[in-house]
Amino acid sequence: MSRFIFIQVLAFLSLLIFPNIAFAELKQNYYANICPDVETIVRKAVAAKLAETPITVQGTLRLLFHDCFVEGCDASIMIQSSGSNTAEKDHPENLSLAGDGFDTVMKAKAAVDAVPSCKNKVSCADILTMAARDVVQMAGGPSYPVELGRLDGLSSTAASVNGRLPKANQNLDQLNAIFAANGLNQTEMIALSGAHTLGFSHCDQFLNRIYNFSKQNPVDPTLIPSYAAELQQRCPKNFDPDTVIDLDPSTTGIFDNMYYKNLQNGQGLLTSDQVLFTDMRSKQTVISWANSPKDFSDAFVKAMTKLGRVGVKTGKNGNIRRDCSAFN
Repeated sequence: MSRFIFIQVLAFLSLLIFPNIAFAELKQNYYANICPDVETIVRKAVAAKLAETPITVQGTLRLLFHDCFVEGCDASIMIQSSGSNTAEKDHPENLSLAGDGFDTVMKAKAAVDAVPSCKNKVSCADILTMAARDVVQMAGGPSYPVELGRLDGLSSTAASVNGRLPKANQNLDQLNAIFAANGLNQTEMIALSGAHTLGFSHCDQFLNRIYNFSKQNPVDPTLIPSYAAELQQRCPKNFDPDTVIDLDPSTTGIFDNMYYKNLQNGQGLLTSDQVLFTDMRSKQTVISWANSPKDFSDAFVKAMTKLGRVGVKTGKNGNIRRDCSAFN
């Protein structure tokens, strides 16, 4: 078998094994000759939105994850449902996405398109990628170069979401399977979970851990008692569905490695958080990053860069939307 044919076969098999992964020519400074100031324009728009609404950080970062894990990083999450088509964003698992994340992308898109030479030349997918990087940096996290050159996807259906997003009650094997479907390994999964240093959750996502864990232990024993008592106070059995709890109770709204320290202390809010420490296969990584902010930051940047390559659309598989919320 010639080397060329072997590479073709290998690429085909990779697509069969990881259907959410596409190979495309992404690169830094992609818009240098198209819209050279695009990153500055997006950053200013994100900063203005953040000044209005602090939840912009969590909303934008979570929006990127939910987008990339379904149809790939192609802004399909932005599409509004219309007619008989129920789009991704209206799937039950996406209804808790903060509207401020969507608004951030829309305002950044408007700012980019307000520059005549840039109008309709920068994809919504790339704007979301840049905005996610910017909110991390604005929350105290690393600033890193992003690869650009994505097109916006041509499909967005609620049905495509089924089974593709991580869930709050999943164990390590289940989490690894979800991330592996996107070409991400366990270390990268743990690094990306560190984004929960900025996130929040609704009571229904962990209620079983504080009231009905098991007959022997009504409260999940991996939670420290003081934290469990606090959660019971804030989330009674007849909880307000609008109540949200920070995933990081220690340094809320700051991007740091405290998430991993919380796991060591039995303060992982979700089952899928705490399992990273209680499962021996992932425990050492948690300990390592709890002890080294730099190692976590470096791992997070690498994982985010790899996440940004998932399911990228090029050529006839995508376009640049005039309106991020509707197909052209």
